Amino acid sequence: MAEVAEKTEAAASPEAAAGTPAVKTVELRKKFGRTIALAGLSMTVPRGEVFGFLGPNGAGKTTAVKLLLGLLTPTSGEGWLLGKRLGDLGTRRHIGYLPELFRYQAWLTASEVLTLHCELAPLPRASWKDEIRTVLETVGLTERANDRVGTFSKGMQQRLGLGAALLGEPELVFLDEPTSALDPVGRHDVREIIRGLASRGTAVFLNSHLLSEVEQVCDRVAVVDHGRVIAEGTMDDLLGGTAVRVRVAGLAQADKNQLAKFGRIDDEGEQLTFASLDPGRVPELVATIVSMGGRVYEVAPRHQTLEDRFLQLLEDEEK
Repeated sequence: MAEVAEKTEAAASPEAAAGTPAVKTVELRKKFGRTIALAGLSMTVPRGEVFGFLGPNGAGKTTAVKLLLGLLTPTSGEGWLLGKRLGDLGTRRHIGYLPELFRYQAWLTASEVLTLHCELAPLPRASWKDEIRTVLETVGLTERANDRVGTFSKGMQQRLGLGAALLGEPELVFLDEPTSALDPVGRHDVREIIRGLASRGTAVFLNSHLLSEVEQVCDRVAVVDHGRVIAEGTMDDLLGGTAVRVRVAGLAQADKNQLAKFGRIDDEGEQLTFASLDPGRVPELVATIVSMGGRVYEVAPRHQTLEDRFLQLLEDEEK
């Protein structure tokens, strides 16, 4: 009977698929004493979207994830996951989570770790074997299914953690630094897994400091600093500007400082990169450099990266 109830509940859950977002928050706040960890977080993550959640250390990202997962209680504000208020126990059965810091018992095999997670979920016992086989194949650990976790590298353990987060085909998956311990091949594999999740309608909430990875896989991004969102949008929205790289010689530091009127400069000696420079101002920039006695050897447009934009946003916020 318990298994029947679980199946019925799982079938009923797609009520949210008809329109409610995977994640929605309105002015979600959290204070620890006098410290404001999160200052009014408002955002919406549709189903089937890969959403990047970025920010420097101490920006409030971890606090936000814990609030969303019901591990902390908000000081004020509201939030919903899959159409239900934060903390709803039934909703948790439809959510996968890979924490940044995790540890599995070294004496357990990969299959035993996943069996434990099936029981904790809880998933219908009849489905465990198929679930475990599927996720082991997905994360590339089929041949290590019966090996003890203590023999795994950190990257393999991270793959196992991702497998645990995918058990039960969750409708929403939170991934905290899912590729930090992986080599380039492993990162490529995880990107493909994330794209596969989105294609079947699963929302992925991705927290990562590897901005090049986020840029490749995310549909939208929110940048958080000092406990609030300072920018949010699609990659095209955030990276609409064009950077210009100039190779120049003969400029003193004081001259370079004067060039700041053209925008933020990444100074690498004889190579200056101007972030988000209007292409129409390039002739003016070159003329200014020449008037200062500088010699221009190359001017090249460069697509602004997410890292460029991220640093620019934080710098603007500090000002």
